[in-house]
Amino acid sequence: MNKIFVIGDVHGCDRALDELLDKVVPSITDTMVFLGDYIDRGPASRQVVDKILALNTRLSRLITLMGNHEQMFLRYLTGQERDLYLEIGGLQTLESYGIENPKDGFPQIPTTHLHFFKELLTYWEDENYIYVHAGLQPGVHLSRQSPDWLLWARDGDNVEDNSFGKTIIYGHTVHKGPLVTPNKIGIDTGAVYGGHLTCLVLPDLKFISVRGKRFWPINFNNS
Repeated sequence: MNKIFVIGDVHGCDRALDELLDKVVPSITDTMVFLGDYIDRGPASRQVVDKILALNTRLSRLITLMGNHEQMFLRYLTGQERDLYLEIGGLQTLESYGIENPKDGFPQIPTTHLHFFKELLTYWEDENYIYVHAGLQPGVHLSRQSPDWLLWARDGDNVEDNSFGKTIIYGHTVHKGPLVTPNKIGIDTGAVYGGHLTCLVLPDLKFISVRGKRFWPINFNNS
């Protein structure tokens, strides 16, 4: 049976990502899903994106979702919410792209990286699961969900019923360890805050984790 490997929020922690990928061994027919927040706060956002792009050369299906930090990065590049983006960890991303002083101008992002950020999906689903960065708005069809919910909701969607008919797998909300309930699974385990970077293996419901390094003080209200 083919497997699905789902990886939580990386936040510029390239060494943790390297260590995790060393433990994750997908076959050519398996699927790998990233839940977003590749960038910000950690020291190596550019390197993380490079590593994810390189996975395309050896995986038949790589699914990359958008996180709220990628959304804010794209807004920053168009001149929106610049100060706010820097406050939530964007400065570390700019430094990884060689920009030490953001007042000097907008960073020159490689074309391949710009394409990566702009083409990120807001959700993905298969027969059994819905994959999303943050959560879903209860009672709203998946095709009509707003980015505010998909990228910014807390704790999956804060709903314990089975209104979507599938298990929701999400990141964004930091848990000390993977959170598993009958209807949702949260796998942001705070790598950039000194916690772990976690991969969920399906259908086994197995977790593979590596220790991160604390680059940012945890703030549960602004992950």
